[in-house]
Amino acid sequence: MMQETRLTVRPASSADVASLVELRLANAEAHLALDAATYRVPQRDAVVRHFVAILADEAGRDGVLVAEAHDGQVVGMVEVLRHSDPPEHQILRPEPSAQVHTVVLPDARGLGVGSALLAAAERWASGRGITYLSAGIYHRNVDAVRFYSRHGYTDAGLSLGKSVD
Repeated sequence: MMQETRLTVRPASSADVASLVELRLANAEAHLALDAATYRVPQRDAVVRHFVAILADEAGRDGVLVAEAHDGQVVGMVEVLRHSDPPEHQILRPEPSAQVHTVVLPDARGLGVGSALLAAAERWASGRGITYLSAGIYHRNVDAVRFYSRHGYTDAGLSLGKSVD
């Protein structure tokens, strides 16, 4: 169990890619336990490519922030991934929005790491003109639902779907 809660939240850099990949893969394994029919563990090299591309984007369209413990260990991350505006032919009004995704190492949970990451993500988004954040949470992930709810995220609608063969 992580004893020290002093941490720094900062923008991720290319030096963090290995830690980001490990966080993503560990998170995938945890989600697999929630519902193996819905989740998968992505290929490591695909995850590496994803983070390398985001961190290399000089325009900074999307953001990745990390929480670093006092000993330099990355104990969590948050991604802020912008949504595209709806096409002009659709009826929805454009609203600068993004999806937020928070991951914290199991030993660092309950110590304020996720809250610090989410607050930093909200500041990052607001500073870039993003006015709405969503967190796509699977209903069986009760811990994530509780976490985001505690931070003011509410049910924002209903997504209906149907499998077709």
